Amino acid sequence: MSRTLTYREALREGLDEELARDPNVVIMGEEVAQYNGAYKVTEGLWKKWGSKRIFDTPISEAGFIGMGIGASLLGVRPVMELMFWSFHSVAFDQLVSNAACVRYMSGGLCHCPIVIRGPANGGTGVGATHSHVPEALFAAFPGLKVCAPATPADAKGLIKTAIRDNDPVYVMENTLLYGNTGEVPEPAAGDHVVPLGLGEIKRQGTDVSLIAHGRSVIQCLAAAATLQSEHGINCEVLDLRSIRPLDQEAILRTVRKTNRVVLVDESKPFGGVSAMVGMLIQEHAFDSLDAPIKRVCSLDAPAIYSQHIEQEQLPNPNRIIAKVLTLA
Repeated sequence: MSRTLTYREALREGLDEELARDPNVVIMGEEVAQYNGAYKVTEGLWKKWGSKRIFDTPISEAGFIGMGIGASLLGVRPVMELMFWSFHSVAFDQLVSNAACVRYMSGGLCHCPIVIRGPANGGTGVGATHSHVPEALFAAFPGLKVCAPATPADAKGLIKTAIRDNDPVYVMENTLLYGNTGEVPEPAAGDHVVPLGLGEIKRQGTDVSLIAHGRSVIQCLAAAATLQSEHGINCEVLDLRSIRPLDQEAILRTVRKTNRVVLVDESKPFGGVSAMVGMLIQEHAFDSLDAPIKRVCSLDAPAIYSQHIEQEQLPNPNRIIAKVLTLA
């Protein structure tokens, strides 16, 4: 049994279920309580759970992320909302020196079960300082786990898994997905969780593999539909879902099936997620390739403020289609 929810509603339902399941789960961030969240993800949760479980913080990422990490070391399971992941740089020491390293530095005696979530995307015309896509950056630090759900079902399943994990999990959302709808299992159907490190084929295909995460998956599905109808090219779409841990077997399996691959990634091309995935394919599936690996990334410049130009800076169906056609 399932019903249609928006991405925003699915996240909220996942948070609500975890608040009910574990009294140690709390939600902190700017405007998450009485204001119902800057993006209305936490709407209604403060009214339901009260100020001991949902509370607002000052506008100080370094302060409240540090507070959340300290709380997690004492048995609390904080879910911290960043209004933009672009503000990570203000709390960088807390995010990568404290949260990422504490279990290793303590010889496994201390755990840091913190979730940090919020928008990590361009495409909304808010300029270069509010449009970073840092999943590759954080995935580079051992001790951190990173995921980027593309659909409402995955948004709910991954947030629930992240909250239950004993390590820091950074959930990269996309404001342009919050209103998207999709089928999400009914709570009565069982505990809906999506494991970290497990990708999913969102569209079966035989001719070329499109590998993506986050909103780029939606762009790939749109491109695949056009490529099928107008060019007779049958694309397979693999949604990574989790960046660290990465489902290497799913990546290699789809490449060995189709023998051609286009990596689609809203990160910048230098050192982005697609760079890592491309190297993995090169090392372990080179003999399966019938054509060079191709990439569609954000153009290598700070986010363009002009919104209609920014749409061309990001991966979009037209850019994906053009790249796939170079493999024919």
